[in-house]
Amino acid sequence: MDWYRIANVETLDTPALVVFPERVKENIRAAIAMTGSADRLRPHVKTHKSPDCTRLQLAAGITRFKCATIAEAEMLAIEGAPDVLLAYQPIGPKAERFAQLIRKYPATLFSCLIDNPDAATAMAKTFAGAGLDVPVYLDINVGMDRTGIAPGDEAIQLYQLAAETKGITPVGLHAYDGHIRDADVAERTRKCDEGFAKVEALRESIGAIAGVKAARMTIVAGGSPTFPVHAKRAAIADDGARTPSAPVQCSPGTFVYWDKGYGDGFPDQPFQPAALVVSRVISKRSGTRLCLDLGHKSIAAENELSRRVFFLNGPDLKPIGQSEEHLVVETDAAAMCRVGDVFYGVPYHVCPTVALYDRAVTVEDGRVTGSWKNIARDRVLTI
Repeated sequence: MDWYRIANVETLDTPALVVFPERVKENIRAAIAMTGSADRLRPHVKTHKSPDCTRLQLAAGITRFKCATIAEAEMLAIEGAPDVLLAYQPIGPKAERFAQLIRKYPATLFSCLIDNPDAATAMAKTFAGAGLDVPVYLDINVGMDRTGIAPGDEAIQLYQLAAETKGITPVGLHAYDGHIRDADVAERTRKCDEGFAKVEALRESIGAIAGVKAARMTIVAGGSPTFPVHAKRAAIADDGARTPSAPVQCSPGTFVYWDKGYGDGFPDQPFQPAALVVSRVISKRSGTRLCLDLGHKSIAAENELSRRVFFLNGPDLKPIGQSEEHLVVETDAAAMCRVGDVFYGVPYHVCPTVALYDRAVTVEDGRVTGSWKNIARDRVLTI
């Protein structure tokens, strides 16, 4: 039987997000093998948003995590994650919420990003007022051009400001290079190394000016596309020698579930799809058309129509229209399909697809066995 088929699929209401825990475990093992040690990983939890998936990562020896929202940070703390980086600059009410989070979960070491002196000063005032000294990473713009400060004099000045300001303490650099998505591995590596060289140079400059040993300044780098490049980086020891235990922490996120977009774009990576959307035919249209129950509310719709879902058992299904609850597809095999037939789809972008579901149904040994709640899809848990 095909790996994805569910023997008791008649018990599954659709549309549904389903996960395969054994495949998730294999993806986690593959990520650790690529870095050589769980200590090298700081996976982003934005993809799965799940306490259950977090527990699998903790059980595999991963102790450092990255997240994008206060809710994701709280989910990690609830599960006992020792070290959590909020990869965001908490502005306005978020700074106060972050301070509350730190006070509520003292067993977790929390940190966040800064990329602007005014924001850093405001955050520090909030944290100091709460009696906290929060570790911060300088968010460095290496070409993504979304957030971050350019590597150079202004970044050095921001580091010095943070070092001198009560309420925050700079501990490292954060460099997300999500804009590098070349299918050619050599070109992707070249661009990644070119951007990272600027980050390493900045680390050395800060060390020279601030009197900090550069080797002790952690760099959190990359996402899924450049993960294999950063995974191979070696450390710089205090004596200048290269050592295996690098202070470069890799932060992929999609690897746990993987998806069609990254699978097609980066076939050099060993991960396998571990989350699918399951849909049923709900209506037969004219000779070559079917309507499935997979609308905008059930699959990430930011890509153009042909790049939202790929059906494993219907690779010739061509989406031609979608609305909130419906997906119309065209296929020469429509006459052989019946209302109620099941199709198994790999999302092109799994992260925002997961956020559309409050839970993922688990499938083990080919059968529906339970569910994982995606609790961090909510913006607020308790704080």
